[in-house]
Amino acid sequence: MKALKQFSIPFTGLKLGKHNFEFEIDKSFFDEFEHSLVKDGKLKAEVELDRQETMLVLSFRIAGTIKLNCDTCLSDFDQPIELEERQIVKFVEAVEEDEIEDLEIIVLPRKETAIDVAELIYEFITVAVPFINKCEQAGQACDEQMLSTLDKLAAGNEEQEEQTDDPRWEALKKLK
Repeated sequence: MKALKQFSIPFTGLKLGKHNFEFEIDKSFFDEFEHSLVKDGKLKAEVELDRQETMLVLSFRIAGTIKLNCDTCLSDFDQPIELEERQIVKFVEAVEEDEIEDLEIIVLPRKETAIDVAELIYEFITVAVPFINKCEQAGQACDEQMLSTLDKLAAGNEEQEEQTDDPRWEALKKLK
């Protein structure tokens, strides 16, 4: 969790208005999340914190590349990502159960002094990962050697299945 400590923004000493923060995101960031879809990347997150009396408005701008595996040829490629998101944080005296369930607004007790944006940044990046990952999306060509190997293995399986037909089924095939 040491790599995520830098993603905590102390807001108690900040004046009302807008404040900007920048964060560098790399492999150590993604290593902190156990089952992360993304294992590596090089991104820059710019966070604009608009401090108001009863809430914080966080505007995120995240840009860079993440490493993904191609679903076709299994090779690694760099997927460019650029996204903008917004999150509202509301201050309350005491956190109630029904307020916690609201996914649109984060609820913080007034006594809190900082907000951790690591989880938010991670979620925004994870949601931006394409459902189907292909080298062509990043402007690269698939690994031809791997594609030919996969084709050979797929063709080899069909021939093997034909050769291993059980002779006991021959009598049933004649019933057609």
